[in-house]
Formats: sequence, structure tokens, C-alpha cells
Amino acid sequence: MRFIGILFLILVSSFAAFAQSGKPLAQNFTAVTMNGDDVDLEALRGKVVVLTFWSTRCQICHVEIPKMNRLAAQYKGKNIVFLAATMETPAKVEAYTKNNPFDFEILPNSFGLVLKYGDRDSSGNVTLGFPAYFIINQQGEIVQKSMGWNKIDTVTAQINQLLASK
Repeated sequence: MRFIGILFLILVSSFAAFAQSGKPLAQNFTAVTMNGDDVDLEALRGKVVVLTFWSTRCQICHVEIPKMNRLAAQYKGKNIVFLAATMETPAKVEAYTKNNPFDFEILPNSFGLVLKYGDRDSSGNVTLGFPAYFIINQQGEIVQKSMGWNKIDTVTAQINQLLASK
């Protein structure tokens, strides 16, 4: 019974947060980067966050990563953070990045993030296409979610809009 009450409170507070702005709040997370640094989404409030989900086995990701590197370089020194979440281990990521460098923070072992941010099908299975891009505004709200090929232009437009509105 207590579990149902807690679940109800979480559900009600989620709806209340969504109703305030019409945009869903990004679920908070704490993750560890490849360098061993902690990343806490809540601590990034006030910044634009670009959260990308990718995999070393994703052929589209191989093409999109260099585009994301250029995008991260374009906004270097601005009030924006680029994060790349993958379910793969640090060893697998390290081997991959020797030939495919990232110019922003990689979050390995991020299966929990996939569970938080992925959609659910009618059977409750998690679905999340790679690459996936979540743009989180300065208030911690998800303002854009896109998946797949060649989304950099829409990501860039959303970033520009958010940075201009501040």
C-alpha cells in the first residue's frame, strides 16, 4: 500500500511539473565521465544541455559524431554542455575513440539513462533509436527530442534559440 502511495505522489508531481510549462522536465541523473568526473544534471541548471545517446555499433553515429564535434567546438565557451551517453563499457569506448575522437564528455555504462529517457512500446519495452538527441533548456525542461540521421541542423536551431532567449 505504501508503494502505491509513493508511486501516486511521483506521478502527481510529474504531471504538476509538466503542467507548469507544457514541457516535460528532464529526469535528473548522475553519471561518471570517461575521465572519472561526476556529472549531475541538476547541477547543470542554467545551462543548455545537449544529451546524445549513441553506440559504437551504430552506423549513423559514425557519421554524426564528427558533426557533433564541430557543433561542440562552435559553442565552446558558451553556456552549453554536450554529453554523449552510451551503454557500452569504458574499455569499449576507449578502443572506439582512438580512431573516432569526441570533443565532449562521454558517459559510459549509461543503461540507466536509456531506461529513463527511452520511450516505451505497448509491451513496456524500451525503445530509443541511435543517435538520439535531447535538448534540455536552462530550466531543466526537454525542449527537443529527435532520433536518427542528420538532425544536427534542428539541434543547432534549437540551441541558438535557447541561447538567444537568455
